Formats: sequence, structure tokens, C-alpha cells
Amino acid sequence: MIEDIVIVGGGTAGWMTATYLKASFGDRLTVTLVESKAVSSIGVGEATFSTVRNFFRHLGLSEPEWMPRCHASYKLAIRFENWRAKGHHFYHPFERPRVVDGFPLADWWLHDGPSDRFDRDCSVLAALCDAKRSPRHFDGGLFEEVFESGEARDMARATPEGQGTQFPYAYHFDATLLAKFLSEYGVERGVRHIQDDVLDVRLDEDGSISDVLTKDHGAISGGLFIDCTGFRGLLLNKALGVPFVSYQESLPNDSAVALRVPVDVATRGMRPCTTATAQDAGWIWTIPLLDRIGTGYVYSSAYTTPEEAERTLRAFVGPEAADLSANHIKMRIGRSAESWVKNCVAIGLSSGFVEPLESTGIFFIQNAVEQLVKRFPGTRDDEPLRRSYNRQVGDVMDGVREFLFLHYYAAARSDNAYWRDAKTRTMPDGLAERLEQWRTTLPDENSVFPRFHGFEPYSYTAMILGLGGLPVRPLPALGRLDATAARHEFQSVRAQATALIDQLPGQHEYLVHQASGFDNAMAGGLVPTT
Repeated sequence: MIEDIVIVGGGTAGWMTATYLKASFGDRLTVTLVESKAVSSIGVGEATFSTVRNFFRHLGLSEPEWMPRCHASYKLAIRFENWRAKGHHFYHPFERPRVVDGFPLADWWLHDGPSDRFDRDCSVLAALCDAKRSPRHFDGGLFEEVFESGEARDMARATPEGQGTQFPYAYHFDATLLAKFLSEYGVERGVRHIQDDVLDVRLDEDGSISDVLTKDHGAISGGLFIDCTGFRGLLLNKALGVPFVSYQESLPNDSAVALRVPVDVATRGMRPCTTATAQDAGWIWTIPLLDRIGTGYVYSSAYTTPEEAERTLRAFVGPEAADLSANHIKMRIGRSAESWVKNCVAIGLSSGFVEPLESTGIFFIQNAVEQLVKRFPGTRDDEPLRRSYNRQVGDVMDGVREFLFLHYYAAARSDNAYWRDAKTRTMPDGLAERLEQWRTTLPDENSVFPRFHGFEPYSYTAMILGLGGLPVRPLPALGRLDATAARHEFQSVRAQATALIDQLPGQHEYLVHQASGFDNAMAGGLVPTT
């Protein structure tokens, strides 16, 4: 019977794993986390999916308890700039299209939309992002009560696979502060925290891990070991020799350079979205936090150098980048052939990574630990559970690989070798057939990657219509139907967006209000200091 879990590595992956396991199993399992002071986390995974709300709810944490501590902000969408053409932008919002007479509003837009902006015509969230609005009123109420009730139903389903409601926002946060917050939360609830260097990973005769040998604490043994050592893959890849499956031929971006930029957020305002701005060899992310902007250039080293990438990023940021230290990151794009081998489970970057586009890093961690809880073994030899886990985790990453490939392939931009080559790179299996289908019928549940990977058909539709490089045509049937109801729905979207912009506070105003309420509660002893 497995009773002791040893997590090697801290950071976001290690502490999300430790706290989720502790919240799930309580004192029925011992959780030990070993991390080195000498190994720093990458600390730039600052944007998320909306499903991350399930993680915080599972830990029993409300937004006012953790958001101010992590300088967090809201994310209603991803804003794509310059992917179609320089000066053009569109949103991929956390908002499923409305349905009119059995057809998604996106199909009606393609047939006869009121403007050339699919996102503004079909989505309320696009307008809220442009206006830099918070999704919540000052009293904490969400702009649409239907999402609150839908979330309450989804919480009973526990994991993103069972989520019936598309919650309208995710978060941005300081990854370093989140790891610190979760470490304090975990230790207070019984996670054993050891700060030490791992000198060796020792194996039993059957090839399982027997213990990790540390510099100051000696051998630390356990029944199940979790590898959260990042791209190093210290346990899974190095000690157990599990091979790595590269996605490089499809997704060539293998490097990044990042800056933490202090700005006057109160003056500038905070657009509640991640921005991905296309560049000559990749794209730049912009993530607004309560006290700064996180930004970085994700690029392919086959098309530019680290020095040129840093110059491009600093020029993009402007004078505020002067004298800031840049963090250069070499990324391993792909996944381990299996994420669970013997008594070792890799979670986070040691399991796999499919570049930061669409903010999937935190989602991979959350999905992995949730699946581990669902398939937690009784003994080391539970092979059926291992196979099931590896299949699900592998499918998630393979599906995300395909979705991200679409971003580059379907982008109308073709002004240099990087963007021209995006149309000729190795295509994931099965995608060519789907692309042909999407030229005549927008994506639906029967035509996207068939296994759970976190993205729904509406996300594919948003990217195809926004990127503009994949010719699509409207459904012939809509030309024979009465479009009156669809025209009314387009008007309703615009009217609702206008009303909400008038009613909702700016994101920065709301977050300052939230933080002041948290400070007052702390002073009054109403909120635990985790």
C-alpha cells in the first residue's frame, strides 16, 4: 500500500501538486516536497485557463484570499495582434458562441455578419477587454449570474473534463508569488518541506525508485515519487531513462527571453487579457499584473539569435525596459513518451510542454494532478491505472500540439521565412483531413481533435475566423433560412456589451478594491494568513 509521496522539485508544478494531493487525501497520505535552494524555477508561467478556478476551489481558497497575495488579475481572453497582418487584432475569448435556430452565431456571422469583426459581433468579452473592464462588480457579483450557477453545477464534476459551463475568465498571476503562497498553505496543512540538493536517484532491482539521496538529509524514500524538476527531468528522463518525444518539427519555437516590467498600472489601466503579438521569429506575450507587466519573446532559434531576440523585446517594451535584467530560457518542446513509469510520475515541464501560446503550462499541471488523484494506485504494480493515466495525459498534450499548430498554419501573415515556413511544417496526424472539413463547415464536436485536450470547437472557430489564412465558406443552408433572429442576436450582443461597459468597473479599480478588502479582513482577523 502506497502511503508516502515524495515530490522532487518546487515551483508552480511542485507546490500545485503537493497542495492538491494534501487537499484530496488529507492525513491519509504523507506528502514530502524536496527542493533545492540552488535551482530556481522558471517563474514565467503567469497565465491560465478558466478551469484553474477548480484548483483553487478544491483547496478551499476564494479569490480575495489568494489573488492579492499573488498580484493576480483577470483574463477574459487572449488578444492576438499582427498574426493576420500588421496592425490587425482579434480576441479568442472564454465565451461559447450563442446558438440561433440550431446554428452557432459564428455560422450566421460567416454568412452575413454585421461587420468584419467576428469577435466583437459574436462575443461580449471582446468589448470588455477593449474597454479594460473587470468581469465583477464592486460587490463581487459576476457580470452574468448564469455563469455563477453553471459553475456551482460544474464543481460537482470536479475536473475540467466534466465541465459543462465555459466560465468567462481565468487569471494572470506572479508565478513566483503563487509558489510561495502555496508552499505556506501546504506546510500549514502538513506537507513536509525539505530544502536540500538531490545528489542521486537510487533504484531498486526492478527499476523502481527506492529513494533520493540528498546532501544534508540523506536518503528520502517513498512509495510514489513525483518528478517536478522541470526540463531537466531528473527522475523520469535521467534516472529511469524514459525517452522524450519532440514536437519540434511541428512547433519550432524553442527559446524565450522574458522581462518583468514595473509600470504605473493605475495610469495605464489593465486590459483583462493576455496579448500575443506576432514577431518575425515568433511572438511576444504581454501579461498585466497588479504591480507590473510580465512580457517575453517566444522564438525559434533557427530564425534569430538570443541577442537579437532580446533587442527585439526591449524595443517592443520601450524605455521601461532600460536596465531590467532579462531571463533567457531554452525550452524543450514535446512530451515524455510516458509520464508515469514504475513508481515515478512526472508533472509539469518534466512531463511535457507545448510552448506558452494559449497558456497551457498551468493547465497541464492541473490536469496531471487531477488525473493522478482519480487513478491513485494502491500498490506500485497497478499497470492498468498507469496505462490509463499515460493515455489521457498524452492525448491532452497531443491535442494541444495540434491546436497550436493551427495558429501558425492558419495565420494569414506570410511576410518572411518564419511565417512562410509555418505553412509547410510537419502536420500532426489527422489534421489535414480536419482542415479540409473546416473549409466548408466550421469546427464542431465531431471534427476537432477527438479526445479531451482542454479546447472546445468554438476555440478552433475563433482562431480560424480571426487568423484569416484558412479560406472558409458559409453554410449554403443559411441562405435559405430567415436571418431575422440572427440579426436580433447580433444587436443583443452589441447592446449587452455597451451596457456592461457602463456598469462594470475598470479591472485595476476592482483589483485595488478587492485588495483593500482583503487587507481589512486580515487586520480584523477574518481571513487566515496562509
